[in-house]
Amino acid sequence: MKLRFGTFNLFQFVEPPFSWYTRKDTFKQEEWKEKITWIKNQIQQMNCDIIGFQEVFSKDALEKLTKELGFDYFYMSAEARTSKQNPTIYISTTVAIASKYPIIETYKVPVHGKSIQNHKFQGHFKFSRTPIKALLELPNKERIIVYVNHLKSNRLNEYEYLFNKIHTLKEKKEQTKEALEKNYSKALKQRLCEASSLYQDIKKTNTPTIFMGDLNDKEFSLTIDALTNKAYHQNIKKDSLILYDASYLYSKKEYNPHPEQKEKKRTATSYFQGYGNVIDYIFVSKEFNKKEKDAIAKITSYEIFDEHLQKNHDGSILQSDHAQVVCEIEYKED
Repeated sequence: MKLRFGTFNLFQFVEPPFSWYTRKDTFKQEEWKEKITWIKNQIQQMNCDIIGFQEVFSKDALEKLTKELGFDYFYMSAEARTSKQNPTIYISTTVAIASKYPIIETYKVPVHGKSIQNHKFQGHFKFSRTPIKALLELPNKERIIVYVNHLKSNRLNEYEYLFNKIHTLKEKKEQTKEALEKNYSKALKQRLCEASSLYQDIKKTNTPTIFMGDLNDKEFSLTIDALTNKAYHQNIKKDSLILYDASYLYSKKEYNPHPEQKEKKRTATSYFQGYGNVIDYIFVSKEFNKKEKDAIAKITSYEIFDEHLQKNHDGSILQSDHAQVVCEIEYKED
């Protein structure tokens, strides 16, 4: 059995006459129809069984859209809030999941108090967007946990350190220590607290797990360590992962007539000031890592749907400013 999972940032999914954040930011009816048509086409191309969505405001419109495409099950983590002064203006966004297979149960992901204290977070902490944790039953009677997330964005464009694969966890912590202690980057601290609370919940989950969403942070970031790596939270020197970046578990066979050429750069899922970044991800637990002895499935595809961004790096409000990410998993036969 094969399953396809996708993550899709919808970029202000707001059905008119509602607006997002300010009164002037609203779709005309013809614009909304164009956006809906594009989203439907994109979902059909993705050909997924389960999709996690970000930047959802209009719940009913998205549930209707996905059910028209064969997703019988739908859940949104919270209702998007509207302004007290003007109830037609949304002031918060949320995440949602659509599935072709039954959503058996959903759970609240608790804030991990000790992690919040360890990061010296000031004030009352809450997730910037309430995450989804859902238990699904598949046709082969296997059950999986799916998390859908959208972590805190860096709207203030505060300076944040850039890391690559040569940086160790120790080096990352040392370089960010002063910025975090002196609150130079509140958005990063928020993300680290969110990722740490999710980590603490995931590590107690005994069910095979898929984690997907917009992390609003780059590859090799400290946020990913906080989400996936025991070494971030414990005094151990060696990396020890509870989640794996699915893109590295898929080995695409490519003919390379010029082996001296450098390794192909990972495809960006979003752009800022013309520079591409990977900020949308799908992670999986060890049960989907074929190198693990207890693996029950393997990654057979990892795809980035970015044609619209190749035409316009900034994206279009009538489409999306993110690429869509799809991961295919194939279960072992009994």
